[in-house]
Amino acid sequence: MQQRIVALLLLLAISLPLSAQWFDWTIPGIPRNADGTIDRAAPAVPRALDGHTDFSGLWSASNERGTLFDPLKYQPWAREIMAEQERSFFAKAPRFNCLPDGPGAYAAQQRRIVQTTDFIAVLNSDMTFRQIHLDGREPVENPILPSWMGYSSAYWEGDTLVVVSNGYNDKTWMTRSGLPHTDQLRTTERYTRTSFGFINLEVTYEDPGALIEPVQATIDLRFNTNPEILEEICNESETAQRHYNGEITQAEEKVVVVPATTLDTYVGTYQGIWLGNLITAEVTLEGGELFLTRTPRYSGIGSITDSAKSLLVPQSQNAFDSSFGLGWIFNSDDNGEIKSVYEVHVSGNWAFERLR
Repeated sequence: MQQRIVALLLLLAISLPLSAQWFDWTIPGIPRNADGTIDRAAPAVPRALDGHTDFSGLWSASNERGTLFDPLKYQPWAREIMAEQERSFFAKAPRFNCLPDGPGAYAAQQRRIVQTTDFIAVLNSDMTFRQIHLDGREPVENPILPSWMGYSSAYWEGDTLVVVSNGYNDKTWMTRSGLPHTDQLRTTERYTRTSFGFINLEVTYEDPGALIEPVQATIDLRFNTNPEILEEICNESETAQRHYNGEITQAEEKVVVVPATTLDTYVGTYQGIWLGNLITAEVTLEGGELFLTRTPRYSGIGSITDSAKSLLVPQSQNAFDSSFGLGWIFNSDDNGEIKSVYEVHVSGNWAFERLR
């Protein structure tokens, strides 16, 4: 009898409609176009109870640019560290080791902002969070306990929210390309909601230990209509972390011969979602070798709207390494036709469907 009850409960669980997970929930109060899509350009900027701009909502970054990505602004030792990170497939990246991203300008990261009169919480998909105090307290000077996310206090300049943070430890990166920082790092963020669906975020990074001079990054945040922010828990992955070991030269030395006829079947355009962002992977065959162009680029060099191209180094007949620090696995159906490619992250495999 107990087994029958368990079986019935399992049947009910798997037969629940998609709406039970809220994925089709319509958020009220959002300006929409005639076809029902969100009107992000709508001038209506929500106001909090105290009259200031309300930044509450789920936001995804669509672009990042600025002098933060200029290697000429880095101390020589920082550039040497970055070169080493690239040689080792960025294996020491905090994200690849299930650690917080920290203060880096990572455009792919989704965040939910929860705003009250004297406090703002920023919730991230990797289950980390930030506390931003709006109660008049001054930035922490000489913090006793450095932290991954820093200590943040904020104030208003008209409709712009200014957040000052320091007290960081030195265990995180400022860019995905491995730019390190010291515990002297101090950041100043300026949030301006330019319309209903967009926030302009300008960040200044000051770190005399790693930077020749202060640098700046500008990030465009887009309002995300998804009702839920999905968890990204890299510790749940049983196999992905094992991908991040060794160096690029070792991968290139590993002799795996893939026939040109097989490589040709992988050529095409693939598209999918990673952390709420649309990713396009263009696979080409050039001179008998397979290349992949990712848009936007994974590494935070320059602008996230740029593309980055990498040679795919075969590790098996359908699995490849790339200089992005990511693995790629091509998948076929029962007829042997390639239908998708997995982008292998430490959080697991993200499927991109083949368009052509």
